[in-house]
Amino acid sequence: MKTIPPSADAAHIAREIARLRNLATVLDAAFRIPGTQARWGLDALIGLLPAGGTVVMLLPSLYIVWKGWRLGARRALLARMLANVMVEVVADLVPVLGDVFDVAFKANLRNVALLEQYFGTIRP
Repeated sequence: MKTIPPSADAAHIAREIARLRNLATVLDAAFRIPGTQARWGLDALIGLLPAGGTVVMLLPSLYIVWKGWRLGARRALLARMLANVMVEVVADLVPVLGDVFDVAFKANLRNVALLEQYFGTIRP
């Protein structure tokens, strides 16, 4: 399949990034911790499963990076996005503390924000 260059249809890119933001929100910030402003998502919840949770949650994180590549993001940006994912994966190797780190770091939302900045799309 052909990679869409940054000069492609801006509406298409904005729609794709909006879809990625929705996915990242479910993964990183779908729920609020009662009595606080802290938010967490499926990434932290599924990440509680020993070893397998980290592997399962790696897939949607890599999907966001892959979509960035398909939209035409430059290599340096993709490398930064991959670094965010790897930081979260390494942190997840530490039981419980890794999940607390997930709640604070939010690699998926960081990566979508990088795509929004790169493509100049405005967050809703």
